[in-house]
Amino acid sequence: MADSPQLQGQDSPAGWLEVSLVVDGELAEAVAEVFSRFAPEGVVIQSTGVIQDETGLVTETGPLKVCAYLPEDSGLGDKRQRLEEALWYLGRIKPLPAPEYTRLHQKNWAEAWKAHYRPIQIGKRLLIQPAWVQEILPGRIPVLIEPGMAFGTGTHPTTQLCLEILESFLQPGQNVIDVGCGSGILSIAAVKLGAGKVLGVDVDRQALDSARYNARLNEVEGLLILEEGSVEQVLAGDFKLRQAPLVLANILATVIVRLLDQGLAELVTPGGYLVLSGILEDQLEGRDGYISVLEALSRHSLQVVETRQIQDWIGLVVRRI
Repeated sequence: MADSPQLQGQDSPAGWLEVSLVVDGELAEAVAEVFSRFAPEGVVIQSTGVIQDETGLVTETGPLKVCAYLPEDSGLGDKRQRLEEALWYLGRIKPLPAPEYTRLHQKNWAEAWKAHYRPIQIGKRLLIQPAWVQEILPGRIPVLIEPGMAFGTGTHPTTQLCLEILESFLQPGQNVIDVGCGSGILSIAAVKLGAGKVLGVDVDRQALDSARYNARLNEVEGLLILEEGSVEQVLAGDFKLRQAPLVLANILATVIVRLLDQGLAELVTPGGYLVLSGILEDQLEGRDGYISVLEALSRHSLQVVETRQIQDWIGLVVRRI
């Protein structure tokens, strides 16, 4: 498949097995985490319904469909068995539907992604657009994304929340750090919205390959720094930015809390803002046994200045005092 760098080369399999589950927002990230252990080409989370208003603004609705793609090779049987075992254990915590399986030939892999993905207008200015769609909307800044290679296609509420907040809070010329950059969608949007230096970091090399590919699609590779690492490496000065007035972290709530203890707040210049997403409503205050994100923020002298919500997902803007 020419459009996907992770599927090129002589070792590409002849086909793929799509594994999918339709679950509520609370379970989507947990299922995606299980899938990611077995799916080398990435996992996608998408809504099962779409509402489009009179202005063309698209809102994702309904339960979420989580999809992973397993290469049809000699290890498929063992990998499928281990994946089903992992889902069984997850189902002991909260019941899961049975996974659905669909076989795809290599030649129709791209068409499978295209069937799922459409342009999405976010905020007042952004348009998240599949790379193969040639569409210009006046007044919209296109962010081209090749879906299916890493987390962050713009369809999930957590990414949409981050993009909306980024558009509202980014000042022209400000530096930005994107922790856990995934596909690079937030970093690329920051560049296109007029940021100064933008550093995106991720611990996943495949995610960084995807981010670099998407940066080339958007012709911003010379304006975007993409490095392997996380909070520890940024604080150590391993990269060109150590602090920024705007820091983004669109990751799981449990990871946010852990990174706060590792110094995430120190990446924000005094008086600057940290944008957090990937937080379920119950995780905000620690209800029903969940870890409390607000408690963790308080421990690190971070003040919540704005809260936004889509479905069960929360996006926070916090200020470093």
